[in-house]
Amino acid sequence: MAERPPITDPFVVPPTSRVETERSALDFPRVGNPSVAAADAAADEVAAHDALPATPALPAARLAEKPRVIDTREEFERAVEALAAATGPVAVDAERASGFRYSQRAYLIQVYRRGAGTMLIDPIAISDFTPLQAAIGDAEWVLHAASQDLPCLRELNLEPARLFDTELGARLAGMPRVGLGAVVEETLGLHLAKEHSAADWSTRPLPESWLTYAALDVELLLDVRDRIAERLNDAGKRVIAEQEFAAVLERPTPPARAEPWRRLSGISSIRGQRALAVARELWRARDAFAQDVDTAPGRLLPDASIVAAARTPMTSKRDLAALKTFTGRASRSQLDRWWAAIERGLSTDDLPTLRSGEESIPPPRSWADRDPVADRRYRAARPRLQEIADELALPVENLVTPEHLRRLAWRPPADLTVAGIARALTDIGARPWQIDATAQAIAVAFVEAHQEPVEAPADDS
Repeated sequence: MAERPPITDPFVVPPTSRVETERSALDFPRVGNPSVAAADAAADEVAAHDALPATPALPAARLAEKPRVIDTREEFERAVEALAAATGPVAVDAERASGFRYSQRAYLIQVYRRGAGTMLIDPIAISDFTPLQAAIGDAEWVLHAASQDLPCLRELNLEPARLFDTELGARLAGMPRVGLGAVVEETLGLHLAKEHSAADWSTRPLPESWLTYAALDVELLLDVRDRIAERLNDAGKRVIAEQEFAAVLERPTPPARAEPWRRLSGISSIRGQRALAVARELWRARDAFAQDVDTAPGRLLPDASIVAAARTPMTSKRDLAALKTFTGRASRSQLDRWWAAIERGLSTDDLPTLRSGEESIPPPRSWADRDPVADRRYRAARPRLQEIADELALPVENLVTPEHLRRLAWRPPADLTVAGIARALTDIGARPWQIDATAQAIAVAFVEAHQEPVEAPADDS
């Protein structure tokens, strides 16, 4: 198998892509394949009868070898040796069981490196990943939407020193769709099936079709990385991308919420402290039970059921059982648990406040009434930032984090000069390239908003 030279610079792209030269790892039809040409011709014939021409289907990405899970120490050690002997960046992915399990732990780790092949590792069977970290820790890791997978990788003590995030890179390159399937289509011209992305990866044994899906996710990722790197280089966005990738690795874990139960969907419809206390106690009971049985809380008792129970006056467990809007797979089997929680809520002296005590910025739609000057700052800055984003051909939310703009507009620094805005952006975590691109525009917008005359109250005389 012909291998590319090692990539020492994260944005140096070798002239030849593995997708163009290798057939052993992937087996997919080419544009010149006779069977594909015949299929396209047939499709064109049918499309001739339609008002609009048919779009030819993309060839599907396929594996040449049957995927296999590494679930013994001996196999794991051989895989680590192969990865350590190879060179270049490493594609990494993780599959969880979000929506099925309480925890966000990884249930499959996928690793691919040119010259070593693809490794599908069962983290349930392989508990110590120290050798893998030693083998690839210093290499550039390529992930798609890295912020989703880094927490569960870190639980296994897997931590990249350098990162290339293909989802974030696609955004910065101005690609209109940034899901992995869409990015693979645009950069490699292949169709990547994504039907198992929301599967229960805690299932054992894992079906072969799921393993094929998991292997393709990493086998194509290095070629995608190279194509995106080309686009970023050509657009002069290398420094931007480097700073954004580094920020993903450096982003601190957000602190736990003091009152996580207030994130219940529909909680705004609950009136009164006593009803809120019932909702809080039901949430706590559900969370404790979900953790005990390692099941996603919403699968046991949906938020809507908690809200319905909190809003409905009840005096007995029979009332709860008769409540038709109290649904969920554990709504009746754990009825005693839920009724006990309701009783705690009805009797407690520890009543929650009507509003959360956590400091937060109100939604901008309410600013015109609550703080008209903040509203003017916000409205003045947004179109200027959109203009800059359009010039740079990237989403405005990547130019400046929406939360950063809201924080600045709601509580601006006393110094509204460019230097003052730059310092404020630095303090809240903006990257140097973002500050260079936006500080002047924000400063001008804020100053103009302060100079805008306040409307005089209407004269009723």
